[in-house]
Amino acid sequence: MRRYDSQDARRRVLAACARLFLEKGYTKTRMVDILREADVSSSSFQNIFGAKDGVLTAFVEIMFSGQFDAARQLAADAPTPAHVYAVETALQLALTELNENLREIYIEAYSQREASEYIFRETAKELYQIFGPYQPSLTAQDFYTLELGSAGLMRGYMAHPCDETLTLEQKLEAFLSLSLRGYCVPEDELQKVLQFIAGMDIRAISEKVMQDLFQALAMRYDFTLPETV
Repeated sequence: MRRYDSQDARRRVLAACARLFLEKGYTKTRMVDILREADVSSSSFQNIFGAKDGVLTAFVEIMFSGQFDAARQLAADAPTPAHVYAVETALQLALTELNENLREIYIEAYSQREASEYIFRETAKELYQIFGPYQPSLTAQDFYTLELGSAGLMRGYMAHPCDETLTLEQKLEAFLSLSLRGYCVPEDELQKVLQFIAGMDIRAISEKVMQDLFQALAMRYDFTLPETV
C-alpha cells in the first residue's frame, strides 16, 4: 500500500468513489472496493472522511453547488427569484430520472445525517434570499425549518420513479405547486413559474447539467465517466 499526504489521499478516494458509486451504486459499494480502487489504507480513509457517508457529503457539496449555478444561469432573465428555485428543483428531480445509481446517491444524501444537514443548511440560505421578500416576517432559522418540510417533499418525489401514471412533467408540476404555495408565492406568479418550467426541455437540460457535473468531477478528481452512465 502506497502512502500519500492527506490531500492526495482525499483526491484519490473521491475519484474512486465517484466511479464506484456511479457504476455499482452507493449501497453496493463496499469499503474494501473503495480502499482497493483508491489505493489508500483504512486508517488514511478514516482520518479524512471518517466513514463512507463522509464521502457522500463531499459529493453533495459539489453537486448542489453545480445545480444552483446552472439554475441561476438558466433563469438569469426570468422575472422573479422564484424561477431560480423552480429551475434548480426541477433539474434535481429530472437528474434522478436519468440514472438509477444517481437517484440512489440523491436519496441517500437526503437520508443520511451529515449530508442531509448540509443540504438543509445550504438550501435554507438560498430559500431565505429567494422567498424572504414573500414572507418578510420570517427569519433565516424559519426558512431552515421550512426547508425540512420541502426537503421531505423532494425526497418523496425523487424516490418514486416516473412511469405512465406519473410522468416527469406531472411530477415537476406537483412538487412545484406544493412547495411554491408553501413559500407563499402568489397564485398568478406560481402559474407563470409553472409555465416557464413547462416551456423548458428539462430532460435535455438535465442531461447537460449531469455531464457538466461529472466533467467537473473529472477535472478535479481525475476519473473518466463511463459512456453508459
